[in-house]
Amino acid sequence: MGHTGSAETAGGRALRAVRALLNWRSLRWKITALVVAASCSVALVVGGLVHWTTVQRLQSEARSMALTDLESVVREHRAAGLADVPSPEELPDELRRRVALSDGPVTWYDTRRPGQPWMWAAERLGDGAVAVRFERGAEERSLAALDRNLLQAVVAALLVVVPLSVLITEVLNRRLRRVTVTARAIAEGDLDARTGARGRGGDEIADISRAVDSMAAALQERLLTEQRFTADVAHELRTPLMGLVTSTGLLADGEATELVRDRVRVLRGLVEDLLEISRLDAGAEAADPRWVPVGSVVEASVARTGLRASTTVVENAETQTDPRRLDRIISNLVINAHRHGRGPVEVRVDGLTVVVRDHGPGFPAALLESGPQRFRTGSAERGHGHGLGLTIALGQARVIGAALRLSNAPDGGAVAVLRLPADTEPIHD
Repeated sequence: MGHTGSAETAGGRALRAVRALLNWRSLRWKITALVVAASCSVALVVGGLVHWTTVQRLQSEARSMALTDLESVVREHRAAGLADVPSPEELPDELRRRVALSDGPVTWYDTRRPGQPWMWAAERLGDGAVAVRFERGAEERSLAALDRNLLQAVVAALLVVVPLSVLITEVLNRRLRRVTVTARAIAEGDLDARTGARGRGGDEIADISRAVDSMAAALQERLLTEQRFTADVAHELRTPLMGLVTSTGLLADGEATELVRDRVRVLRGLVEDLLEISRLDAGAEAADPRWVPVGSVVEASVARTGLRASTTVVENAETQTDPRRLDRIISNLVINAHRHGRGPVEVRVDGLTVVVRDHGPGFPAALLESGPQRFRTGSAERGHGHGLGLTIALGQARVIGAALRLSNAPDGGAVAVLRLPADTEPIHD
């Protein structure tokens, strides 16, 4: 059984780890997405700047070469005494227009043929024009190769940056998960749980960890103070209470005497409940398990309360538990149903599950949200009492390893569901 529980725990941890890894809302993926977006933005800006600068440099070089050759051609024409030459037939219309509008040399980058651009330079000479051109396909292919290299460099950088960002973020996530696990452990009652981050690191996560540890220590001190107070009050009241019990036994019978005895019995029950709670708080209670039929124990417990309740046993399963503590849980639940709810009170036993239900106003929302608190019944319509019954039932359930869940029925009424832990088959002599 222990190995099975360990295997289930390991499987549950692995499943939670996979779910955390696949959770796109996780801080891990948000930081990674931010790093990728920042890296791509920087690469886009730098790559665009490099591309634009290279294009400007290549065109400037081509323009300078074209103008130099054009100057030589014009000088040769003028040296030959040619003051008027016809325009070349292949001169593009755009270049003709520019020459007509300018008194000096002009240039034009001709991209009409993809992959075979030309740099033109022309100057008006009389009624005609002189023009030269350079084919720039090699430069365009060099620019395309540069763009491909930039893209490959960006992809290679991302292949390094993304895993590194995931690893670095995992370190932060591990620290945050430690804080989360500690907070959950504290919420489940482990007041000794700590993050272990005291004095380590100076970032915000370390501050949160130290704050959680400080909160846990303060909460533990307050709860321990409350537990000590409860125990001290119960022990201090026990001695004078025994004197009261003895004194009421010496009083002459009568209506006033019976009233005093009834109040003393109530006070005695309260002190005994306080002593039981103090032992549960201190962890001094230990189960004494034995094989018992759950249905039979529940029926006997309901009968001992002396209160009216219908008991239905669907399956009288046997399990290993402490019958005395199971009796305390059932009796407290039945008494609580009568004291704070309305009849009929129903008790149903189905295997290892026991359901106690009344038909009153149900549990208050505050009780369902925060759990039962001693000396609080939750609301006026729930009746009067000390609010200790459910606290004792929950404490005893923890001692025997059972789960006690409180809820309200859809059609009204409070429902308490006790699930006993499953165990191995009984051993017969």
